[in-house]
Amino acid sequence: MVSADKLPPFDVEAEEAIIASVLVDEDAMARVEPIVQPEDFYRDQNRWAFEAALELWSRSESINQVTLAHELSRRGHLDDAGGVPFLARIVADLATPVGVEHYAGIVKRDAMYRTMIAAGSQIVQLAYQGGPDLDGAIARAENMIMTLRQSQRTGDLVPLRQYLDEFWEMPGIDAPFAGTIGSIRTGFMDLDTLLGGLHRSDLVVLAARPSVGKSSLLLNFARNAAVGQNARVALFTIEMAGEQLAQRLLAAESGVDASRLRLGQMNEAEERRAMAATGELAGLDIYIDDSSNVTVGQLHAKLRRLAQQIGGVDLVLIDYLQLMNGGGRFRDNRVQEVSEISRGLKMLARELDVPVIAAAQLSRAPEMRQPHIPMLSDLRESGSIEQDADVVMFIYREDIYVTREEWESRNPLDPYPEGITRLIVAKHRNGPTGVVHLRFRNNLSRFEDLMVIEEEIA
Repeated sequence: MVSADKLPPFDVEAEEAIIASVLVDEDAMARVEPIVQPEDFYRDQNRWAFEAALELWSRSESINQVTLAHELSRRGHLDDAGGVPFLARIVADLATPVGVEHYAGIVKRDAMYRTMIAAGSQIVQLAYQGGPDLDGAIARAENMIMTLRQSQRTGDLVPLRQYLDEFWEMPGIDAPFAGTIGSIRTGFMDLDTLLGGLHRSDLVVLAARPSVGKSSLLLNFARNAAVGQNARVALFTIEMAGEQLAQRLLAAESGVDASRLRLGQMNEAEERRAMAATGELAGLDIYIDDSSNVTVGQLHAKLRRLAQQIGGVDLVLIDYLQLMNGGGRFRDNRVQEVSEISRGLKMLARELDVPVIAAAQLSRAPEMRQPHIPMLSDLRESGSIEQDADVVMFIYREDIYVTREEWESRNPLDPYPEGITRLIVAKHRNGPTGVVHLRFRNNLSRFEDLMVIEEEIA
């Protein structure tokens, strides 16, 4: 237990060295501004001095003892900061302005430690408050930690050549070690051609109306990545039990009717196929979590633990987004809660540097119009899902809306489109949109290539 009178981490010498450096080196502020901000300084007088120096720099004015003293006076802080003698002393005490980034790193590190202490205190208070909502309290605590981690990410301008070097140093698509795969293949030829695979840090939203095949397609993605690239896949299922998903995977892999498999009504040949498929699937690095009430913070914690245990994660799948828990912050505003979840999933994809595919439910709007083809505006409860996603795909099957009898009466010369699926890539932040055709075998919970691709959609 930390003593109540113990001071939090700070380094006065490092803070003063930053201020002195910007006073004597005209390039120092440009080097430290991406690293530290005024709120990172512990002592008020140092924070005031840095704020004043930052203001001068933003106005492209010289920073020296005279101009800084004038700016501090204008802000009403000169005397409180120690006046001109304070500025003269820290300049005299500065050994060298070289390495000002090192001083800035020390100040930033101590500021982060103080933020950790504050977050810890809030978590302690949550625990003392208690109450019946344990899951909500844990979710809020996890969100605090995740926010803390995200605040550590500092951006700066990076030369183009660095990104180009990183591009050529990226591991190939067939890299044999999980955690180092450059992009993940979906296993569907035309879709991989259109998307160029699933890319690291991308959030992919797979949306459809109920009972169209979202869960089955996610399972197909998981199986194809694990088989084709030895990918390590984490699958979070909120809607279904892990046992159900395992049975669906087994049906798809073995070619045995899912209902016969579930009821144990297999003949001898089917049982042999199921046993062989079990051996194949058991060797795959697919990990399933069927927690019924999960937050983005919990996903983050679980994925980090899994990555530490198995050496990395290559693909994350979530079924489905709107069933996730927002952590209790927006209980009276579901739109805000879903927005927070989608933003959190995008942050998760960037933080862990893996593609995240989240299934999502569409509103009833497609059923109210002709044709019933989904649009981006149909994403249920939140337009921010479209905004946060790098790729948005819709599953559309005409046989959901038209019976065989209705079809044959209207289209006597055309075969009934049973299982024919249009996978509509409606948004692709880094590439073309388009429509890919698949076939869905409902009795096997399996999608297959049709090897047809339509032109880019508007």
